[in-house]
Amino acid sequence: MVAQLGIPPAWAGPGETAAPEFREWVRKASHPYLAGMNTPDHLDRLRTELGTVDQDLLALVARRQALASAIGELKRGLGRPVRDFSQEKEVLERTRRVADRLGLSGDLAVALVRLLIASSLTRQEQDRLAAVGGGVGRRVLIIGGSGRMGGWLVRFLGSQGYSVEIADPAPGPASVPRIEHWQTSGLDHDIIVVAATLNASSGIMKELATRRPRGLIFDVGSLKAPLTLGLQALRAAGLKVTSIHPMFGPDTELLSGRHVIFVDCGVPEAVAEARALFAPTMAVQVEMSAAEHDRMIAYVLGLSHATNIAFFSALTASGESAPALERMSSTTFDAQLAVATQVASENPHLYFEIQHLNAFGLEPLRALREAADSILRAVERGDEAAFTRLMESGREYLGRRRVEG
Repeated sequence: MVAQLGIPPAWAGPGETAAPEFREWVRKASHPYLAGMNTPDHLDRLRTELGTVDQDLLALVARRQALASAIGELKRGLGRPVRDFSQEKEVLERTRRVADRLGLSGDLAVALVRLLIASSLTRQEQDRLAAVGGGVGRRVLIIGGSGRMGGWLVRFLGSQGYSVEIADPAPGPASVPRIEHWQTSGLDHDIIVVAATLNASSGIMKELATRRPRGLIFDVGSLKAPLTLGLQALRAAGLKVTSIHPMFGPDTELLSGRHVIFVDCGVPEAVAEARALFAPTMAVQVEMSAAEHDRMIAYVLGLSHATNIAFFSALTASGESAPALERMSSTTFDAQLAVATQVASENPHLYFEIQHLNAFGLEPLRALREAADSILRAVERGDEAAFTRLMESGREYLGRRRVEG
């Protein structure tokens, strides 16, 4: 493809320089196109040429995806993991060298190739899930499967070959069989997932306990204490029950670096079976107690949600126009605004449950209030030393995190 575009090879080894013909091509390609061009027809011609280049780039991306699938299949056969960090490092270093020879921004080139690597890893992970096929011939019922996380589970388990059915009053994907009331099902599934709201899930699990289904049962709740009675009822009935928490949103495709938390409800074989569902992926699996889970979630979710809600609430109360702020925004503002926008688009009822139903939830909220008050006091009093101490203590804390990680 590169040769067809008339581009001479650029892949010189470490310490080497590009061939003279390549440097000459770069010089000519970088020469202004505008010489002798001054009409709308010339503009249309350049735009057409740009469109052709875009098509060629996409064709190369498609070829790269096909190569990634072949590499993934070969790695499966050799028993190697999907992700190879040393290989990624080599690819990114090579990318930066080539970008330098092309006169491109190294940061731009690396960011682009990172996207391509993530896309390739996603393709390989999905191919591996399909190849393992652990769900072929087995059935899953997702109670609450029309919700966003329920939809993710439909796709995830379906990719492993499971025959998926959802139970939800709301309509779900047209291609997925749906029953309006799970109570009318025979519950003869191999897996039953409870993906309803926290307030509803415990009652669902209590009722499931009276039906005594044979399959694995687990919830995906963001908190565990509110589900205790339901989980205990399932265990008391002698059923295969555990509790998990996927620590990512429903739009997630690549699980590399994502965490899935498993809570042992006293049935180790259920934990093992649930963990096996994620074994073909690159997700990081973590086991912890229900109490430890909720205590940490108070900070991981509760504090981060509250911080962003406070951020966009302060902006709303300010009366400043959002477009006006964006016209003079900074890198920090843009990054915070992007996260806050995502939080604002989420389900407020779910977010309230995460705050209100967590027995550990008030502590981080009080800490957030005190932190804001500390900033306010330092600024009001002109106390630069106090303000500096806040930033230095934060820098020290975050520095420990990098070292410990």
